[in-house]
Amino acid sequence: MREKPTLLLVDPSHFEVAYVINPWMKPAAWQADPKGHYRAAQEAFAALHEALSGAGAEVRVVQGAAGLPDMVFPANAAVVLDRRAMVARFRFNERRGEEPLFLKAFQSFKAQGLLDTVEQFPKGCFQEGAGDCIWDETRQQFWVGYGQRSVREAAGVVRSFFDASVVPLELVSPRYYHLDTCFLSLSGGEIVYYPPAFSDAARATIRSAVPADMLIEASDEDAEGFCVNAVNFGREIVMARPRDGLRTRLSERGYRVTGVGLDPFILSGGGAYCMTLRLNRHRVAAPLAVAAQ
Repeated sequence: MREKPTLLLVDPSHFEVAYVINPWMKPAAWQADPKGHYRAAQEAFAALHEALSGAGAEVRVVQGAAGLPDMVFPANAAVVLDRRAMVARFRFNERRGEEPLFLKAFQSFKAQGLLDTVEQFPKGCFQEGAGDCIWDETRQQFWVGYGQRSVREAAGVVRSFFDASVVPLELVSPRYYHLDTCFLSLSGGEIVYYPPAFSDAARATIRSAVPADMLIEASDEDAEGFCVNAVNFGREIVMARPRDGLRTRLSERGYRVTGVGLDPFILSGGGAYCMTLRLNRHRVAAPLAVAAQ
């Protein structure tokens, strides 16, 4: 029997779009109707919480902090595997205030018995958590993004700390600044990815490691709608409102897709995966057969 996934979310009480550190962020659009966007963000967060819980996850919510609106994206907080957590080092000053707060949160999780070890990436080694370090359950390895926010050297830290295989992938588009915006590893072994986000070498690496019939190329519309930025456990996938084509392709492979309206968070450059962090991911899991239906 599969372990129930435990997902971390951060309360969006302090969420807003107040600065620009990626091409999606539009403070002027937010300021055109701040109260309306704020209400919409609270509703979207509640809908995501409900969707994740309804799909079978245990959801834990920690409080955010004033002046740190992007704390609502805890996928960037840390890399977690086998009860070990390595807390992020953010590239931009706007997010560095999150580091001590997430360290405190993870130490609390350790005290509660959820984690055994909590450390942080070395100073100067920028690495932005699970957003740039995605565990592949089928291949038992990390896919590690670098080139926009995280540095390539962080892959070596991940390899050493977790004693796990890593596959670095260079990201070349500022619009797809974290790996999770353009790459999704599914429990049945499929990979959903957006090829224009990657260097030629990275695309070749993906195609050499994943059989062609297990590769699902996302369209421009899928990527721009943050549909690749999705949460998957078992047969369940929760994502920003999916395009019909992607929903159909995933449903044909036996996945249940739940779409959630996340427009206020997309206005800041984040989707469903960005807004969650799996706290109880393990190296070895029973294989899941996802048959076409």
